[in-house]
Amino acid sequence: MRHIALEGRCFVLGCNQFNRRSDYPENYRSSLGDAPDTIVSRGGSCIVDPFGKFLAGPNFEDETILVAELDRRQLPRAKFDFDVVGHYSRPDIFRLLVDDQLKPVVTKDNVPTGAKGQPPAR
Repeated sequence: MRHIALEGRCFVLGCNQFNRRSDYPENYRSSLGDAPDTIVSRGGSCIVDPFGKFLAGPNFEDETILVAELDRRQLPRAKFDFDVVGHYSRPDIFRLLVDDQLKPVVTKDNVPTGAKGQPPAR
């Protein structure tokens, strides 16, 4: 989650489930054990700021509700050193070309060729 926050320079709210064996039906068998307090899914929910700092969590211990105050002023500051949209804005070397001509939905390009690269006679 920290990597995603840093890469996107955004707040990340990671919500992951926390389950014990007792949360499942009795006929469910787990390779982790069948004791009711056995942790089946560890959770790890967290809230991360655009610089990769945990504001809440990650919590691997139990069920919880995480709360954090998000300072939206961090968003423009985070863009100063890494602009995820604009840093590839190089019209001198990149261009976007959109081909809007209609195309067939299905094409066949694996036609076997004959001796001189021609399709075999039928």
